[in-house]
Amino acid sequence: MAVGRASGGGAPKGFGPDGDDSGCPFLHIDMDAFFAAVEVRRRPELRGLPVVVGGTGGRGVVSSASYEAREYGIRSAMPTAIARSRCPQAIFIQPDMAAYAEASHAVMALFRDITPMVEQLSVDEAFLDVSGSRRLFGPPAEIARLIRRRVAQEQRLTCSIGVAPNKFLAKLGSTRAKPDGLLVIPADRTLKFLRPLPVSVLWGVGERTEESLHRLGLRTVADVADAPLSLLRTAVGQSLAAHLHELAWGRDSRQVNTEHQEKSIGAEVTFDTDLGDPEALRRALLALAQKVAGRARAAGQAGRTVSIKVRFADFRTISRSRTLPGPTDVAHEMLATAWELFEAVRAQQRIRLVGVRLEGLSAAEGAVRQLALGEEEDGWREAEVASDAVIARFGRGAVRPASLLGTTRRSTGAEGPRSQNPAPGMVVPLSDPPPPS
Repeated sequence: MAVGRASGGGAPKGFGPDGDDSGCPFLHIDMDAFFAAVEVRRRPELRGLPVVVGGTGGRGVVSSASYEAREYGIRSAMPTAIARSRCPQAIFIQPDMAAYAEASHAVMALFRDITPMVEQLSVDEAFLDVSGSRRLFGPPAEIARLIRRRVAQEQRLTCSIGVAPNKFLAKLGSTRAKPDGLLVIPADRTLKFLRPLPVSVLWGVGERTEESLHRLGLRTVADVADAPLSLLRTAVGQSLAAHLHELAWGRDSRQVNTEHQEKSIGAEVTFDTDLGDPEALRRALLALAQKVAGRARAAGQAGRTVSIKVRFADFRTISRSRTLPGPTDVAHEMLATAWELFEAVRAQQRIRLVGVRLEGLSAAEGAVRQLALGEEEDGWREAEVASDAVIARFGRGAVRPASLLGTTRRSTGAEGPRSQNPAPGMVVPLSDPPPPS
């Protein structure tokens, strides 16, 4: 796979891949249309075609779109129905999060071959500090070129890289190098690069903040930099005013933080049609709890707080959470809590979306689990760990939980329908719930 062009079309005039990088130890690397690119990598016949990854049901949402699809105005977070109307000939693919996680792991490992100073921000982007890598690999821009070559040759993917004096500017650089480009922002040309840009490029400026700044006539970064702090405070408050003023002058003191730890693990599903059937809703919550628990165990994490997200048919959205006596990575325990929380808010209304999240994460190894009353030590967790191994070998469809079979229900409703005393490790066929996103 050939490495693409050197710099992106969004770069300001006079800036490109060959600027003075002597004061630019920070790299921001952003994979290009990552989910879509992974799908094209394993299905080369899709190369050059509009590919859209996202929920394929009537209420699906676009997760990623190839650049060919973006030419039709398709963007992330757009309803799939709108994407289909804009490009009926596009290839729509259901997300495969396991494949994207595997690709992400390989890409991040490649970055760490260059420098241990890697701060992973998400599955497809990271900050690097290459100060200590110059002796081995050369100046920052050359390191960026090396990374782009290796990503293309070893992973058959492309990325865009910003090289700059600090993290804020490096992120701006990668954005303007897209797709498949490299942009250097020299330390002595920071203000020349920044001042013409719109205020929306400043971290912390969302739609409302942008409107507030516009009302004061502040439309560019130069306007914010030159404005008195007292004027900024009237628009956005004292703390944000100081933050924006520093960024507008190209100042960002944050360093690369290599101690990345997920704060929570979650999954959610939007139903093709609003659901009111308690059995179907409980099956959906079970599927989500299993997915979250599996991810937690794979990451060696356990959490003390279980939260749910519920979106009703009228789009009203609420969340509820409960902190457990001890950390858990067990789907059975998460489901019991999630179902109690859900029962307290459902009120017979039809449901559009549900989600389950595990929060307050810590290392699972050595964590003390609080056994439920009457629970044996070799119980649900051991069964779920065993099912992890089966799923890893044969796929998720190879096992089904026994916990929803039968009709027995506890009076509290917390346990929901159950089989008649199934063994915790028992797995039997069960009709599939709606797949979690």
